[in-house]
Amino acid sequence: MSDGGGTLVRGRHVLTAATPGAIVDGAVRIVGERIDSVGSWDDLRGLFPDDEVAGGPNDVVTPGFVNTHGHFSEALVIGIAKQHTLWEWVGALVAPVAPYLDDEAAYVGTLISGMQMLQSGITVTNDMFVCDPKPESPVTPGVVRALDELGLRGVVSFGAGDVRGTPTQVLLDEHAALAEAAAASKLSRFRVGVAAVGAQSDELFASSIELARSGSYGVHIHLQEVREEVTAIRLQHGVSPIGFCARTGLFEVATIGAHCVWVDHADREMLAEHRVGVAHNPVSNMILASGVCPVPDLLRRGIAVGIGVDGPASNDSQDMLEAIKMTSLLQRVDSLQATALSAEAAFEMATIGGARALCLEQELGSLEAGKVADLVVFDGEAPALANVHDPFAAIVFVAGPGEVKDVWVGGEKSVESGQIVRVDSGEVADRSRPIARRVMTAAGLADADLGFH
Repeated sequence: MSDGGGTLVRGRHVLTAATPGAIVDGAVRIVGERIDSVGSWDDLRGLFPDDEVAGGPNDVVTPGFVNTHGHFSEALVIGIAKQHTLWEWVGALVAPVAPYLDDEAAYVGTLISGMQMLQSGITVTNDMFVCDPKPESPVTPGVVRALDELGLRGVVSFGAGDVRGTPTQVLLDEHAALAEAAAASKLSRFRVGVAAVGAQSDELFASSIELARSGSYGVHIHLQEVREEVTAIRLQHGVSPIGFCARTGLFEVATIGAHCVWVDHADREMLAEHRVGVAHNPVSNMILASGVCPVPDLLRRGIAVGIGVDGPASNDSQDMLEAIKMTSLLQRVDSLQATALSAEAAFEMATIGGARALCLEQELGSLEAGKVADLVVFDGEAPALANVHDPFAAIVFVAGPGEVKDVWVGGEKSVESGQIVRVDSGEVADRSRPIARRVMTAAGLADADLGFH
């Protein structure tokens, strides 16, 4: 234990995502940016009587949630094109918008979505920004600037693809600009983004692997989200996208695959063998009618599976608590078994499971001494949490953003009493509106009939 002054964050229930899993009338001691100790309130208060106190005797304290997949590039085009399945949706919305996203749109869009993430308990988010890069002015560093301002951790990537003819060097330059921005940031780290196997030529795919190897970077890729993707790659390469990644050596670096819905027995064996993390996105999978990820079977095979809110255009809500709840409910309705995925299992996926999927479990994802002090305090005085009988069920099935009281990232509050601390949310909302109108107009979508009438 440290002898320096600290803060005791108290809760009626402290859910650690470690051992023991739950402490009744417990506390987490923060010193600087790290967790110093976790234990009973009486013990820690006795040892550190002069520490400041946060939280309260009826609150619930949890690790910060790990959002394992999303797209800040979609932040300004929410709530439209909801009649499409994935491939139609990409053509109708994502592709027309991508050329008109610039650094300002990346910065302000990240602020807009990042605030929502923080207010639902997310403390680290794995992002893939999908845009057409501009050689004269990199786009994606705007994401890092916004994350730093918000006090939100990021694993940041650029979703590179050259199917529309973008030169490889232009794409590599965008990767380099984002990697440089992340290296200069205290809160962000870089991964190589691969939009999808089918979005890259063989030459670009090989360059992506080489970049990841040479820079010791991880990879963030969409994998087998829809049946059409699997069929197209099998026709082109003779194997599934997962098989192609294994064959070409992509899985030799740390990889997280988003979705993994249409995975057969052989695909699942390869994911387990190569220790590929999976980002499960239940809400966007339902909205886009993509299917149901076989989460229980992936977990049984020892695959690290986390939860993602996905992009603001495919999910719209950037609410991690909604995604956690849907993770359990989707498996139950798919299998017609109430025991398909428990509240505790979903909670673990949202915390230490997501950290494992991103290879960050030694640093964050649980409340343990030595880890960064990323944690969430849920308001035990709120009506929804007035009577907590099973704290895991209360967080997974009952709580929403309205019950998130405080969010700590690296020992500092990014949310206090439910409000964003470091930026003016109203000012950001005002700033976002003309940018969103500009992007939609330039994309030819401002007056388009996208099927939402």
